[in-house]
Amino acid sequence: MRLPRFAAWFLIAAPCFAAPAMCQQKPVDPAKALEGFDDFVNQTIKDWHGAGAAVAIVRDDKVVLLKGYGFRDVEKKLPITPKSLFAIASITKSFTVTDLGMLFDEGKGSWDASVRSLFPAFKMYDPVLTEQMIVRDLVTHRSGLPRHDMVWYSSDFSRDDLIHRLQYLEPNRPLRSTFQYNNLMFMTAGYVAGLLDNKKWEDSLRARVLTPLAMNTTTFSLKELQASPDFALPYQKGHDLKAELKRMPFEATCPDTCALGPAGELNSNAEDMSHYLLFHMNKGMYEGKRLLSESNSSQMQTPQMTIAGAPDYPELGENGYGMGFFISTYRGHKRIEHGGNLDGFSSIFTFLPNEKIGVIVLTNLDGSPLPDVIAFNAIDRLLGADQIPWSKRFLDSEIAGKQSEADAKAKGYDLRKKDTHPSHDIKGYLGDYENPGYGIVSVAEETGGLLVKLNKLTFHMKHYHYDVFEVPYDPQDPFSKQKLEFFTDIAGDISSLSMPLEPRVKDILFTRMPDKQLTERSFIEPFTGQYEPPGDPTPLTIALRGDHTLVMSQPGEPERELLPRRGTTFNVKGLEGYSIEFKLDASGKVSEAVLYTPDTILIIKRK
Repeated sequence: MRLPRFAAWFLIAAPCFAAPAMCQQKPVDPAKALEGFDDFVNQTIKDWHGAGAAVAIVRDDKVVLLKGYGFRDVEKKLPITPKSLFAIASITKSFTVTDLGMLFDEGKGSWDASVRSLFPAFKMYDPVLTEQMIVRDLVTHRSGLPRHDMVWYSSDFSRDDLIHRLQYLEPNRPLRSTFQYNNLMFMTAGYVAGLLDNKKWEDSLRARVLTPLAMNTTTFSLKELQASPDFALPYQKGHDLKAELKRMPFEATCPDTCALGPAGELNSNAEDMSHYLLFHMNKGMYEGKRLLSESNSSQMQTPQMTIAGAPDYPELGENGYGMGFFISTYRGHKRIEHGGNLDGFSSIFTFLPNEKIGVIVLTNLDGSPLPDVIAFNAIDRLLGADQIPWSKRFLDSEIAGKQSEADAKAKGYDLRKKDTHPSHDIKGYLGDYENPGYGIVSVAEETGGLLVKLNKLTFHMKHYHYDVFEVPYDPQDPFSKQKLEFFTDIAGDISSLSMPLEPRVKDILFTRMPDKQLTERSFIEPFTGQYEPPGDPTPLTIALRGDHTLVMSQPGEPERELLPRRGTTFNVKGLEGYSIEFKLDASGKVSEAVLYTPDTILIIKRK
């Protein structure tokens, strides 16, 4: 329906009637507005069974609050200070975009340049994605690739190795069609920044962003964090809201410089982050000096990609993503923000650009809405608005979820098929399985089940049903109920396994690797020699090519490589369904071989 001209004019001329939240509000004295805020924060930490929090609040161009609450070390009762270091995790993403923007300001590339033009080795699973991906796609979560986070989280792959593995990770959406949060694409963006600056991303960021903003205590690794005289330890609370707070280990896959760095490596404190907040609230200016062009700063704070889904609460607007920032509204006011979550740490960086209100909350509590609760309350106060009971809302929601889970368990709702058993003896499942993107899964036997390792992660799995195994339920284990399924080939051997590591694509398939001994010269060299096929005077020769490869040949026939499988069995390359097994006598010498074909089984004697 089209509005009459006078109605349209009314909405433009009188926005206070149409959208009161957009109107200029009476100035609020920050000191008066924040009376009682300390008590609120301390009580909220108790309500969430947290350890503590560091908070910085900015109004206009001034830091009006910079404090620590609670403990950075609960056991030793060491207090959090404005200088206490926390892992800020994904807030790092906006730093990577800032670094790129500064490089583009110098003419070293552009947001809309193809990634391949700046990084020729870049390669995705889909050739079309490879050629059409632009830098802007990397930093707006619209690459078509779902998260595939277990590639990096489970491993110590180098940054170069992770980028190489992108070509084996399946996308699930067309380019630029859907918002899908992706850490690996941001890692790639940081890698590109390093290439453009002719140095590592860490060095580029330090020189262009951290040093000019006087973020002198911000670090790039958990190792550096723990070497600081003032850092927060990571904690988690039990599954029950009243459960005891527990110390967590620091995130195990990145003790030193992290390969995923540009997506989530930084550690910082409330004091340093207040400088960063002022910088972005002033559109790339810091202490009167322009560090990032207003154009690139504005692009970071302007929606580039819509995010489907209605907000959970009426005070929150629809979401979009700029470049390194989420963009929404809070009580009708434009809101820029990004959270950060890493093992034992949760944080929020947020500001209302038009009202010049900004808040940073860093906490040492795993996977918690505590930072949002504190930030929303600070914003409510500085807006001069009523304080919404966010803590109660989120607590009620969490309690309802846990109660529903308990009800389902009490009623016995489960997909498990009872009274089944594995198709093979337990030893038939043991070995190594590989996926070119995700790495290696190693399966070993342990008392009562399987010991499964995915790169650096370890799972203790029990039989679930049929050929499916599962990590037993444990609310403190992030991989509780993780499942694994084995598959049998036509020969009746376990040939592969799959794990649901990325829910937006089919389960990730790992193919069984050959027994290691079948690639060792000392083990396979005794198999070489001549063999007599039945009824054929022409001998079949098994020879060694190099140190690790057996080949099979007959005069007049092409030489065929033997592909290691298991035990003393090899597949014949290029002949589907053909394999050869070398048989050992009591003394351990090869006496004969068995040739398996799709329709026959032949014994071939050794000459």
